[in-house]
Amino acid sequence: MRPLGARIAPRLRRGGARLVLPPHAAGMRIGLFGGSFNPPHDAHRLVALTALKRLGLDAVWWLVTPGNPLKAQGGLAPLAERMTAARRLAAHPAIHVTDIEAGLGTRFTFDTIAALRARCPGVRFVWIMGADNLAQFHRWQNWRGIASLLPIAVVDRPGTGLRAAAGVAATALARYRMNETDGLLLPFARPPAWIFLHGLKSPLSSTAIRALNGNH
Repeated sequence: MRPLGARIAPRLRRGGARLVLPPHAAGMRIGLFGGSFNPPHDAHRLVALTALKRLGLDAVWWLVTPGNPLKAQGGLAPLAERMTAARRLAAHPAIHVTDIEAGLGTRFTFDTIAALRARCPGVRFVWIMGADNLAQFHRWQNWRGIASLLPIAVVDRPGTGLRAAAGVAATALARYRMNETDGLLLPFARPPAWIFLHGLKSPLSSTAIRALNGNH
């Protein structure tokens, strides 16, 4: 059911192009889960469902990126193909798959978040990432700026939790880490603020799936 007062697909313009956002309204708690989704898999869905439940979110937006600056683009499937596969997999009324980054023309996460915050006043955004991404978060463009824009939820992944928790970004942001039992408070926390959610142990990864399919 759409939350009372939620706005349906607002139309925005940038250079004459029409941009469409998923339903949102001031006061909603929305998780942003970005990635190539090349291909999407069950672990992506488990991360989203974990965040929805543990953080008390109203929705999670899958931001299917045109291309990840930290990854080679040679084996990247077309955006439309990845969008279709992601929508087929998500299959949940609170998970919305969007290619808004292509419409915004943003290449880096900081710019995407800043643009969404400007266009969605009053929405309580939370950035969601797997522990494997936390381990390399310090390599992201303006990663400290990202941490200053919105709270972050890190969901555990097999074999990466300890390395991520001892990594550059986690160490630098250690004093801003919230207790895992306070997940429902994270969307209301003033950034920088982050939380590490244990429990998800799916071994799936897009890289492994591409290798099995003979694509690298």
